[in-house]
Amino acid sequence: MERILAALPKIKTGEYLRVLHRMEPHPLYPILTQQGYSWITKTNKQPIEIYIWRSDDLVAKANIV
Repeated sequence: MERILAALPKIKTGEYLRVLHRMEPHPLYPILTQQGYSWITKTNKQPIEIYIWRSDDLVAKANIV
């Protein structure tokens, strides 16, 4: 979780952070909300995928596969 939080300030407009994780990091989600980020979690395969972007960045959200 620390590595994810450290990477977030480096996300530029139109970009998102793609995280591969062995389990869903539920404690991370409230922190993301507090810091102004949104996310989508795909749990249909292992490792799970988490896409994180700035909540106000519609370009990044549209670019998520």
